[in-house]
Parts: sequence; C-alpha cells; structure tokens
Amino acid sequence: MKRLDIELQERGIKEIFRGQAWSNNTREWVYYDCVLNLDKLRSRYNFPDFIKTHINDDNKSGMEAGFYCDQCKDGVMGIHPHFGQGKVQID
Repeated sequence: MKRLDIELQERGIKEIFRGQAWSNNTREWVYYDCVLNLDKLRSRYNFPDFIKTHINDDNKSGMEAGFYCDQCKDGVMGIHPHFGQGKVQID
C-alpha cells in the first residue's frame, strides 16, 4: 500500500488528511481527493490478502473507499465513488 500512497503523492493528488483516523484500532490513514478504482488498483499492485478493501457508505462517519492493512492497520482512502463526480479517478 505504501507504493500506492507514494504514487498518489507523486501524481500531485491533494492529501486531505493523514493520521489516526477514527479509532485506536487504526494507525495511519491517509485520505486523498480522488476516486480509487479498487478493482484495478488491487490487480495492478497485486495486493496480498491482508490488504483489505474498505468502503464506508455511512454519511455520518464519512463516505470513503480504499484499502487498509489488516496487519499494521494503515489505510489509503479516496472519496466514495458515489460522491466523486468530477474528481480524478486513479486506476
């Protein structure tokens, strides 16, 4: 996942937040102002099984979609696809 984080930085995608996001069960989560194509990115980066897909549809706690590591608890998130109209899509 770190490679995805670096790619987004190098592409100049705006970072919205970086830090412990919402609970003590997370470590560093970074949010980017883009829509991540989860299927294509999972395939392109060949993520192992412990890199999980995360989609949050709850408008009270944040609309996001991305990946998190089930081992280290880091995450890389983009905007939920239903709310990312007009945003850069990363494949």
